[in-house]
Amino acid sequence: MRLKKVETGHRLPQKLMFGMMRVVSRDKHQPPDILKTLKYRPEFFGKPISTLTQSVMRGPSPWTVGERELIAAFVSRKNQCPF
Repeated sequence: MRLKKVETGHRLPQKLMFGMMRVVSRDKHQPPDILKTLKYRPEFFGKPISTLTQSVMRGPSPWTVGERELIAAFVSRKNQCPF
């Protein structure tokens, strides 16, 4: 489910970033939904979830970074997430 506000409610800096991404990549498609979500209200959701993700993926763990990346890829695939 996509929230309409997350699709269209970004501030100017984020809109410019998304536009530059399309220009540089020569891709007319929209940025990935996760990026739009992270950038919509970064102080509310984007920064905290990014900090958590960084900690989980790169912090102390009995699993190697490669194993954690493999688990993340598997979960993304099961969720039909295009990463």
